[in-house]
Amino acid sequence: MRCTTFLQQGKPRLGVVDGDAVVDLSAARPDVPSDLRAALEAGVDVIGAARACLASAAPRVALAGLAYAPLVPEPGKTICLGLNYFDHAKEGGRDKPDYPWFFFRGKSSLLGHGAAGRVPRVSSKFDYEAELAVVIGTRVPRHVGEADALGHVFGYSCFNDMSVRDYQKRTPQWTIGKNFDGTGGFGPVLVTADELPPAAVGLKIEGRLNGRVMQSADTTDMIWGVAETLALLSEVLTLEPGDVVVMGTPAGVGQARTPPVWLKAGDTFEVEIERIGTLANPIRAED
Repeated sequence: MRCTTFLQQGKPRLGVVDGDAVVDLSAARPDVPSDLRAALEAGVDVIGAARACLASAAPRVALAGLAYAPLVPEPGKTICLGLNYFDHAKEGGRDKPDYPWFFFRGKSSLLGHGAAGRVPRVSSKFDYEAELAVVIGTRVPRHVGEADALGHVFGYSCFNDMSVRDYQKRTPQWTIGKNFDGTGGFGPVLVTADELPPAAVGLKIEGRLNGRVMQSADTTDMIWGVAETLALLSEVLTLEPGDVVVMGTPAGVGQARTPPVWLKAGDTFEVEIERIGTLANPIRAED
């Protein structure tokens, strides 16, 4: 099952994808909230409702020309991993970390497919990071085991963790460089966990700048996989429906190149993950 979140009169609407069209899920099924997080929090059988809509004569809207919101417009928590691919840690001059480098993103940092990432006025060191996003479907209890963790995953999507590198390095904690408004591309579709390999292992992940491949790896190359990451997080906090975990980026980021390659106005960066889809964000200067 493939879900998306599109904008209608400026408001997010949860949709189920049917080929090159989408069904507005809550319009067809008023019992389903129009926000994915709200639907999951309410315990709605989103997959069942989506299947029923696809089998019905519910109106379809063409995907072409739609404006998109972040896949989960307002996650309760967005937890990101740094240095979670061996080659990315190496290109940054580090060995394998002993523990994941976790940081948070706020909701104002997120943007949908097709929306413009903004080069901030205060910096030109604006970088890209192609990543796999995990959307939590049911509450993950504290101290969950790896064997049970994946049962709480609703699905997977694409993420571009655009980073303002000089601000990121101003403090030992990365939060300030990872939370500029409109720097977290998220979407355009989610593929439910039942349609992908367990933990989304073995999928090609690629980042392209203006069509040029800058990052190319396999999700198998992650240091901490999805199940282990969720188990580690559950030692500390409760993951709730609609929370998002972003799984880190492979080698090839702009700051590690000689000379560095920074995103600039007029660029487009794409994140493609095999069997999931392609997220694209044009880059513009901050107004």
